[in-house]
Amino acid sequence: MEARDPTADAYLSSGGEEQTTQKDVAPKKDKPQIKSKMEQIFGFKKEDLTSWYSLVSLLNRPTDSASLGIFRCLFGLLMAIDITQERGLSHLDYKYLDGAPVCRFPLFSFLQPLPLDWMYLVYVVMFLGALGIMLGCFYRLSCLMFISTYWYIFFLDKTAWNNHSYLYGLIGFQLTLMDGNRYWSIDGLRRPSIRNAHVPLWNYTVLRAQIFIVYFIAGIKKLDADWVEGYSMSYLAHHWLFDPFKVILPVELVSLLVVHGGGLVLDLTAGYLLFFDATRPYAFFFVSYFHCMNSQLFSIGMFPYTMLATSPLFCYPDWPRRFFVRFPAVLRVALPLTSPDAQPSTSCVYNEIQATGTECQETLKVSRSSKLRLRHKLGAIFAILYIIEQFLLPYSHFITQGYNNWTNGLYGYSWDMMVHSRSHQHVKITYKDGKTGEIGYLNPGVFTQSRRWKDHGDMLKQYATCLGQFLPRYNISEPEIYFDIWVSINERFQQRLFDPRVDIVKADWSPFRPNAWLMPLLVDLSPWRTKFQEIEGTLDNQTEIVFIADFPGLYLENFVSEDLGNTSIHVLQGKLNVEIVEEKKNYTLQPGEQMQVPAGAYHKVYTVSEDPSSYMYIYVNTTDVALQENFTKLFELQERVRNGTETEPLPPELQPLIATDDDAVNATDPVVQLFLKRQRRMKEVKKRREAGMLERLERFAVKKYYSVRRGFLMTLIALRNLAVGPPPLEQLTREVAFANVKEPPAEANQDERLKDEVGHGEL
Repeated sequence: MEARDPTADAYLSSGGEEQTTQKDVAPKKDKPQIKSKMEQIFGFKKEDLTSWYSLVSLLNRPTDSASLGIFRCLFGLLMAIDITQERGLSHLDYKYLDGAPVCRFPLFSFLQPLPLDWMYLVYVVMFLGALGIMLGCFYRLSCLMFISTYWYIFFLDKTAWNNHSYLYGLIGFQLTLMDGNRYWSIDGLRRPSIRNAHVPLWNYTVLRAQIFIVYFIAGIKKLDADWVEGYSMSYLAHHWLFDPFKVILPVELVSLLVVHGGGLVLDLTAGYLLFFDATRPYAFFFVSYFHCMNSQLFSIGMFPYTMLATSPLFCYPDWPRRFFVRFPAVLRVALPLTSPDAQPSTSCVYNEIQATGTECQETLKVSRSSKLRLRHKLGAIFAILYIIEQFLLPYSHFITQGYNNWTNGLYGYSWDMMVHSRSHQHVKITYKDGKTGEIGYLNPGVFTQSRRWKDHGDMLKQYATCLGQFLPRYNISEPEIYFDIWVSINERFQQRLFDPRVDIVKADWSPFRPNAWLMPLLVDLSPWRTKFQEIEGTLDNQTEIVFIADFPGLYLENFVSEDLGNTSIHVLQGKLNVEIVEEKKNYTLQPGEQMQVPAGAYHKVYTVSEDPSSYMYIYVNTTDVALQENFTKLFELQERVRNGTETEPLPPELQPLIATDDDAVNATDPVVQLFLKRQRRMKEVKKRREAGMLERLERFAVKKYYSVRRGFLMTLIALRNLAVGPPPLEQLTREVAFANVKEPPAEANQDERLKDEVGHGEL
């Protein structure tokens, strides 16, 4: 609950004068108070938990506000930066597409985005709130401005849900109820009565408990068999950040021991290690290393830095005073207060000292808590109920059964961080005209910018309902919508996520009932993953393989591209019936049997056994193989020309191979064009990876500058439109074009080509 706090024993005398500690005011002949072992370790005594009165007194114990004030400032700063980044201010017009037919995914159906100019105003209010939190200026109002707009935006789009965005909203809510402006704040300059005043202990208790829950519950969720066995995030081991471990371990063990084992142990122990004095320095090192790695591995915005900012909350609350006192006196004018004297606060419960006589006529000092007020009881009740709720909500699956899919409930509220990795093999949307019976197909993702609807039943229902409203505009009456979506979770078989026979427009969905049209995860086939690795190890680099599992009575309709030669189906389990559509022929396959399927044609694979079937496609991309062979020949020819060993003159179509990088190349042969483009890309990748720290920093700063610049200019345009009305279309077009100015084209194109180097977002 509370690490040892040097201000914890502060009290007021019965006359109301502020004292420091019993040791300071007692005569020298008095012996210092001896703390019990429990008090030394946990910061409170067993007696503090024996009654409601003592518990409320403990949670409202006066505590130094310095650490809370520094965290408030850092959190506000990070949220102000986050608004232009992950909250999307820099591309708000692309996100909301004002006036366009777009399918959206709010938590509550009545939530809709405001007109675009008003959405910019919402973001301005949120930014001003974050800035006010950072500065401690009009603190309560700033917190309300931030959390009201933040939660509105958070609930507006479920496709953007993730655990760290949820955490930001929780911390903002907590700070609203806390006395975060008692230290290093503008409010403290305006109101001397609150400057450098104590805060109740529950302010720290709630924040520390929240961070403990983030770590610990994330660790509990990683006790899942897929994580323990190393299937959840196996691709991470190939990242360059793990190269030092690969010096002594093979990549498979790096994935199992470092990525999965290390992540599990750190999450389970970080909260405990941060709490205790003896282990806190080690915890600081490991969690800092962990979050710095995450900042490079994933595109998760301010989350690593926010978690780094929370770590000092576990230190003694007066650490900023002891830290900043080391700075020269000249600099301390602009730095936080270093004086150890804190003002009393009505938010806290202080001990009163009374003198009592004994049989030996000696005077002893006995402390008792002052009278508890309603605000003290409410603060204690909030702290207790909030912590209980945060422990229970990640396991609320028995309530929110409609969300339980394969993501274990409300993913964005449960700290299931990186437990699931997915790959999609096949997505088909079929519509049927309810009156004419006409059947057609839609491009996956039509009318929406999100791809996350493919994995969540509640979003799929919203998407189908939206499509049912839009398709009548295109002469499709009473549309029925069917989805056939194939997903592999944690390297399992590709299998259906939803029943393709159910019209999702008419299907029932409730957050409190199981999803009847969700296909179950075939966990019985999970042991096959070990066999997958063995099979893949026998293939050459040119051969591809896809593992499929399907349910009895269903079939997979598949088209084999002309590029895929030598495509075959191999049965692993169950019984299949393969129909070659054009030939109107059917073939029955038993386990262990295989057959070739023709390229450039459709075929259907029926599962005719009583149990689910499993099979695999093995194929070679002949076009890609031929292209790679041509690239190899062109590279060898280019090397011979540059080395002077090529004696025959090059034909005109190959002349671009000897051009220098500065020459303008106009290759006519398409293979030569692709070869030269590939070479330029590889050279840029190498240059990017070998760039020095200053060059990397400059590239990062330039990119962020243009992103923030666009958000700032577009916000000014929106506010002007709200204030005086929009200008003529020609002027508005010029203003938007000026806001859209980006970094130099070479850098912009380079970033576009290097998208594969960007870290993975939170799943």
